[in-house]
Order: sequence, then C-alpha cells, then structure tokens
Amino acid sequence: MPGTRLAERLQDLLLDNDVLEDFLRQLSGLAAEFASAETGRPMLCSVRVDRRRQQMLLAASHPEARTLDGLQDHVGEGPGLEARQTGRAVMVPDTTMDPRWRRYQRAAAQRGSRSILAVSLLADRDAAATLTFFSTSPEAFDDGAMAACGVLAARAAQVTRLAIRLESAQGMNRDLLQALRSRTEINLATGILMAQSRCSQSEALALLARVSNTRNVKLRIVAREILRRFDGGPAGTAFST
Repeated sequence: MPGTRLAERLQDLLLDNDVLEDFLRQLSGLAAEFASAETGRPMLCSVRVDRRRQQMLLAASHPEARTLDGLQDHVGEGPGLEARQTGRAVMVPDTTMDPRWRRYQRAAAQRGSRSILAVSLLADRDAAATLTFFSTSPEAFDDGAMAACGVLAARAAQVTRLAIRLESAQGMNRDLLQALRSRTEINLATGILMAQSRCSQSEALALLARVSNTRNVKLRIVAREILRRFDGGPAGTAFST
C-alpha cells in the first residue's frame, strides 16, 4: 500500500468515525490488512488505548485478536505490555521457542498464535496506545515486514493522537452542554416556584435544595419534575415536600 494511499485511508478512518472505539476497530482492520499484504500471511491485529482516569479501550480486527491481547492483562505479562512500557517494537519470532513471558507465550501458542509483533503507537503523558499483530505462522515477520509495520504505526500514531484528542474535546462539550441544560432547567423551575409561591429567588432555590436533599436526588432531577408537572397540567404547587 503506497504511503500516500495509506495516509489517505487513515485520514478517512478519522473523518468517518466520530466515536473513538469505532475508529480503533477500523484501524485494527486496516492494520491487519496491511500486515497481511506485507507478510503474505493472514494476520490479526489489536489496538489498545490506555488513558489517565478513563477506561481502557481495546479494539480488534477479529475476536481472537481481542482475546490474545486481553490475555496479557490476565497473566500480567506479554509483548504488548512490554511495547507500551518501553515505547519500542517487540517481536516474538515463535511463541513455542521464545523464553520471554512464558505464561503468556504458552497461552498464546495454545490458541494457535505462533508469532507476534507489538508496536507502540503513543507514549504520551495522558495516553498510551499499542498496535499488536498476531500470526499463526512462526517467523512471520522478516526485517522488511517489521519496517513496513513500523511505518504504518508511525502514520497511524498521528491520526490516533488526533482521534483521542477529538474524543476528549467531544466529552468536554457534552459535559458543558449538560451543565448548561441543567442550569436552564433549574432557573426555569425556580421561576415557576417564585410565581406559584410568591417567594424570592433565594427562597425558591432553598426549597429546591431541600427537596433534593430529602429525596436524595440531584437538583436537576427535581427541577425537571417541576417543569414536567408545569407543562402537563393546571397551575398549583409544583410539588410538596
């Protein structure tokens, strides 16, 4: 896959997916296709993203690749974990012969995975990402295939970093919109209480807070209930404590 075409496809993945998990899943499929073409062997691929104070994301081109990647967390070792910790590519020529990470290699070999290549995508302060390739053939990655997968990882890293930042920005926007929506609902509910009870704004807010504490529900939920009752029937007290 020529470099220009690869860059275009990676950009298309970013443009076509506004959900990070969807982007990662399609990236794993593209990476598996790329590695299969480079090695001449069927390949599976997983992409793992770890972010501070957020849930780990794991996407794969095939359920088996997800299982093989997840095994590393179960046994606490493996080439993908090593690549993420060191920021360097880690290659396993043959899982039945390599002496490293014995528990993981034994489990992977039992599932038919014979050679593995794990490449670090990101090693930022706030996020780390790893691209891992799995093959049922031993010695599947020669020097040329490793170099090509390294080029893919370098190009994919830029797009993945941007996808993570966009996801973070979208999350901030969602939180801001929710906060503004809640503030609007509370203000409207306060106005209704002021009109119905002929009280001041501070007294109306105090009443909202008292009901919120008594019922052990968030203030915006109480405000939403007032708005629903106000819209649905004749005037009267919005609720009773």
